[in-house]
Amino acid sequence: MKFIDEVNIKGKKVLFRFDFNVPLDSSQNITDDTRIRAVLPTINYALDERARVIIMSHLGRPKGKVIPEMSLAPVAKRLSRLLGKKVQMAPDCIGEGVRRMVDALKPGCILLLENLRFHIEEEKNDAGFAAGLAGFAEVYIDDAFGNAHRVHASNVGITKFVPVCAAGFLMKRELNYFKKALDKPARPFVAIVGGSKVSGKLEAVGHLIRKVDKMIIGGGMAFTFLKALGHEVGKSLVEDNLMDKATEVIKTARELGVKFYLPIDCVIAENMSAEAETKIVPVQEMNPHWMGLDIGPATITLFTEALGNAKTIVWNGPMGVYEIDAFGRGTAALAHSVANSYALTIVGGGDTDVAIHEAGESDKITYISTGGGASLELLEGKVLPAVAALDRCGESAS
Repeated sequence: MKFIDEVNIKGKKVLFRFDFNVPLDSSQNITDDTRIRAVLPTINYALDERARVIIMSHLGRPKGKVIPEMSLAPVAKRLSRLLGKKVQMAPDCIGEGVRRMVDALKPGCILLLENLRFHIEEEKNDAGFAAGLAGFAEVYIDDAFGNAHRVHASNVGITKFVPVCAAGFLMKRELNYFKKALDKPARPFVAIVGGSKVSGKLEAVGHLIRKVDKMIIGGGMAFTFLKALGHEVGKSLVEDNLMDKATEVIKTARELGVKFYLPIDCVIAENMSAEAETKIVPVQEMNPHWMGLDIGPATITLFTEALGNAKTIVWNGPMGVYEIDAFGRGTAALAHSVANSYALTIVGGGDTDVAIHEAGESDKITYISTGGGASLELLEGKVLPAVAALDRCGESAS
């Protein structure tokens, strides 16, 4: 796989796939432009090369329908401001009207295509749609790490129809950081895995358990492990069909000498509500009619001590229902512990990224991934479909 600085883009029509799926408020204002800022080095490099920059992205889940509230127009406005340069906005992402705008684009200018997901063919990886997008480009650059685990027309199908493909600088940074952590980590290597369900993280846990020195499990998924060990977990989220798998993971950790940490106390409530009464109890004293919604103070201390001598930390998934203040203290406390460690720290995007920012610790984290799902698949030991597709570039190109 090549990167953008390894292919000739001087003066050429270069089609970029970015992940500009940014949050918007009710007035269509962007509330967090991290994903836009993350690809500025790639865009600026292309502008320095006097490339004709054509950008495509998705936003939200319009499911093949044109929904004005999911237009990329706010992105064009923000990108113009960040670059100090006008970004033209196309009315669609495909068709003759867009082609005329592409053909009229001068070197060093930028055209942003409208939301890819306004067309159902995008998520279906439709070959005709992919070929239509490819028709705009002499070179295709994928820098949408946050979408790299998807098999869509704009990041997988398109590579069959473009003669030259490469990855952008963001993709390079993402892959390099995860490769460094997973292939040759400084030790002790600690993985923190949280979130609501074991089913979504089981492959990652199974892969990581053979690479790490310590494994910390928190969030709702911890209760499946606790129940597998014979604890009462009340109404906590549990996946009974995965208890045997959880037991296998614990057994594997023991056989490999990996230190395996589960919560020793938790914050419980009768329901998942900001108004609910809460209690802190040891895991051995769970009320059978209540549910666990966050790790408790003793667990915070335990997990923090486990991180004390870490040299590499990878974290994916919150420790509780962090969106509600009463159940967000565990995640915030762990964010502070990770940030203040003397380790290489890599945070897998999504909810963990949000929690790190809310804790005000983002500046102390070595690297925060822009893709939750994509980073999780890397932690599972998988090759991302969009990355694999770049290796097969031009299979059908004439």
